[in-house]
Amino acid sequence: MAYLTPQMISAVRTSNRSRGFTLLEIVVVLGIAAMVMGGAAGFMIYSSDERALRDISGQIELLAKRARTTSILQQTPYALEFRVGIVRLLPLARAGIVSKKGPGREDVIESVDDDKQVILKDGMSLSILRWNSAKWLTTEKNTIHVWRFDPDGLCEPVSIRLSLEKSWSEDTYHPLTASIRESQLEVR
Repeated sequence: MAYLTPQMISAVRTSNRSRGFTLLEIVVVLGIAAMVMGGAAGFMIYSSDERALRDISGQIELLAKRARTTSILQQTPYALEFRVGIVRLLPLARAGIVSKKGPGREDVIESVDDDKQVILKDGMSLSILRWNSAKWLTTEKNTIHVWRFDPDGLCEPVSIRLSLEKSWSEDTYHPLTASIRESQLEVR
């Protein structure tokens, strides 16, 4: 028969003893968790502006590529029309037209399909830098800017700047592909 020696009994007792967390360990873990959550909340706030700018930028690029393709296929010039709060894809002949109505003579914007327009997020502004120019043209209440796409596949090289509070995104478009050639983003 095997007998237990005092050393074996001592080893059995210490290995079966359960140990809880000390107050200091709990405070340290809660402090680390608070710092991680604080950093994540700050990152989420910044990333929402970044996400909004990238989303609208991508939608405008998609409209530009669609305008180029449609112009080539239809053999008719198309355009992107920039107004306050909206970017629309139209045939060039219809772009930039302001129609008046009724006694107050208020401007009416001709409606287009939802897939042929991009509505800017509240508080977002858009500016255009035309080829061979140094001045950004803003979209204001009574201004309409038109970006032309020809049936031969060419378009005017432009840069588009989207601003949302202190954050901004700048995209320079390639005249042969109507895709973004260079992009800059600053999120604050």
